[in-house]
Amino acid sequence: MVQKFSLDSSKCIYCAGCVSVCPVLALTLNETKILCDEGKCIACGTCEKGCPVAAIKITKP
Repeated sequence: MVQKFSLDSSKCIYCAGCVSVCPVLALTLNETKILCDEGKCIACGTCEKGCPVAAIKITKP
């Protein structure tokens, strides 16, 4: 399985902007990190564009 979603935790400010824009609800925020359900992720790039600090990178499978 090719990883589609990667998060640079050194840049992430845990604002949940990516979570709120994900059209398939693949992202969740817990106390310490953003989690991606790779089974739901469609690699659309919406979360990447919605991240104010460029902490997300989407790779097309």
